[in-house]
Amino acid sequence: MEGQAVVRASQLSLGIKLRDDARFDNFHGDRNASAASRLKAICDQPEGIPVVVICGDSDTGKSHLLQAVCHDAESRGRAAVCISIAELEPFGPEALAGLEGADVICLDDLDRISGQDAWEEAVFHLYNRVQDRGGLLVVSLSEVPSAAAFALPDLVSRLTHGLTVQLGIYRDDDRLRILMARAEQRGLVIGDDVAGFIMRRAPRRLGDLLAILDTLDENSLQAQRRLTIPFVKTVMGW
Repeated sequence: MEGQAVVRASQLSLGIKLRDDARFDNFHGDRNASAASRLKAICDQPEGIPVVVICGDSDTGKSHLLQAVCHDAESRGRAAVCISIAELEPFGPEALAGLEGADVICLDDLDRISGQDAWEEAVFHLYNRVQDRGGLLVVSLSEVPSAAAFALPDLVSRLTHGLTVQLGIYRDDDRLRILMARAEQRGLVIGDDVAGFIMRRAPRRLGDLLAILDTLDENSLQAQRRLTIPFVKTVMGW
């Protein structure tokens, strides 16, 4: 619209604040270890790869890996940005303008713009600008590109010809390993009996399991209590 200011990502304070624990070296669990290793190898030698698409359900660690890519880039002195589509949506597709100024651009939950013509066109043009500058575009989807609900054939073509990294749902042994590793990072001691009790009672989603760990950690610090089954029962109301 004439006279209307265009808001660009480069003008906004956008981008997910990278979690310090969202790195390649603490992406735990055997199920997706090979996928993470493959992605790390791409970061080591990104030349010739137009785009990387990380696919998987909402509880498979896509966001962790996108942030790990940015951490890895920054450790090499490269400019990186990780942005969720949900964060950009209020500003419209014009907010993608200028993102190609970073060396590595990660877009989380790209599915959110499927079927929206203006957004799909904007992502397609961002892809082209990133490639012209020799940057790396990494996006996450719930499905492989050919199965996604994008309406723009050119965008589907670009994403399909990139490299796809597929993630799988975590098994219980992976979820337990991730729980124990995250607790160790926090300096929180969880015995095998307590861990087993939490696993039996917690929802199956990994995100819910780690949210429980956050709650237990906070309450343990406040009460100056170690984690025991009775204490966990009291805190969680189990």
